[in-house]
Amino acid sequence: MVHPTAFAVASVAGLLPLPAAVSVPAASLSGLRTGARPLLANQRRFSGCLRSTGAVLIGAVLGASVPGLARAQDTSLGSNLPDLLAYARAQNPELAAMRHEAEAAAQRVQPAGALPDPVLRVELENINNYGNDAGPSLLPSKVGETKYTFMQQFPLWGKRDLRRDVATADAQRANALTSSTWNELAAKLKASYAQYYQAAGNERITMEVIELLSRLQQVAQARYAGGLVAQQDAIRAQLEKTAAQGELITLDSERRQARVRLNALLARELTAPLAEPRSLRTLPEVSVLDASALAQRARSTNPALAAEEARLRGAQSTRDLVRKNRYPDINVGVTPTQMGSRITTWGLMVEVSIPLQQESRRAQESESEAMISAQRSRTEAAANQLLGQLGENLAALDSARRWEALTTTQLMPQSELSFRSALAAYENGKVDFSTLLDAQRQIRKARTDHLKAQVEALVRLAEIERIVGEDL
Repeated sequence: MVHPTAFAVASVAGLLPLPAAVSVPAASLSGLRTGARPLLANQRRFSGCLRSTGAVLIGAVLGASVPGLARAQDTSLGSNLPDLLAYARAQNPELAAMRHEAEAAAQRVQPAGALPDPVLRVELENINNYGNDAGPSLLPSKVGETKYTFMQQFPLWGKRDLRRDVATADAQRANALTSSTWNELAAKLKASYAQYYQAAGNERITMEVIELLSRLQQVAQARYAGGLVAQQDAIRAQLEKTAAQGELITLDSERRQARVRLNALLARELTAPLAEPRSLRTLPEVSVLDASALAQRARSTNPALAAEEARLRGAQSTRDLVRKNRYPDINVGVTPTQMGSRITTWGLMVEVSIPLQQESRRAQESESEAMISAQRSRTEAAANQLLGQLGENLAALDSARRWEALTTTQLMPQSELSFRSALAAYENGKVDFSTLLDAQRQIRKARTDHLKAQVEALVRLAEIERIVGEDL
């Protein structure tokens, strides 16, 4: 004769396999009860029908209009990280502002090395026509004499090249700051997406736990109906289920907060919908995460360091330009003189500035040297700070990777084995209901710890990529 709790126990066993969001080795699921197999087979057939029907509907919509394709792509935003990064690169206003500033800085390079605009000076002499019978006039042909002076300044001693070098360094710094802005934004997006995935995953786990507790409640009620246990077991299951439903409210709030953070980074409406995250990134091989190699890459490819180095080059060119101001510039002018309606004489003019204010120039040179020293120290401090952050994140990533491996290979299989053992023992009256609930909590903790370790590793990876300045 079939035991009154056999069906309920088989139903509980059918809920043990983990969802796709948190995978476990196949061997750890081999001990599930055979009563769950028909249920799983029905679920697979139902899922296959849904996929087939969905494919037909999607094909019909895509065949109807191209705008439908755009809407479908928009509704999928949030399901994977590459789409989020592409959207942010195209839409983020801060990044767009940095691009425009870099373009403006690039346009300043050519004018910085150009000659100054020439000067035209017109001098009207004897405008009252003293000594002749004509009256006063301002017309060049009706005054005593008119001088036209065309004057051009020529900076010598390589000053134009140095000014161009200063402007070039500013343009390089603006480009580096643009890359740094994107680098920071991409790191925030990667971390926020991983946290969004964690919030959604924790919510899924809790919902499955609620369903599992409903099954356990059925088991307890069936045993109570058979006079095998006290009514308290069924009440305990209800209390545990209610507590899990309360946690579900908190988890839903966390998921909505993660969605708001992502929308803010994407420059979208804060309440705009985002698709459910489907998968996480794959961690790079351990050999890629060599501390010495990454430190060298960070020094050469980090855009924030590149901006500081460009600023240092600009300070050095400014220092050299200040030193060149010890030497004079010249102005060359040509002066034709008009009398009546004819040009009668030509003159040539040369002006030379006399650098007499040497004390002022020495102060400017000392200032430029101090600015170079300050910028050199600032660049070194930025490099040291980045390398320190690199070491911290590498250590945290290694810890998260090892914790993920431990939960995958040992903690989750062991917790599942403990739950199956507790369930069988409770069915036979060998353990109380509290032991069964404790085993259920261990399963939940193992799965959430596994998900937390995955997300922590990816958050640390995002920080490492921000420091290095490129994806690994």
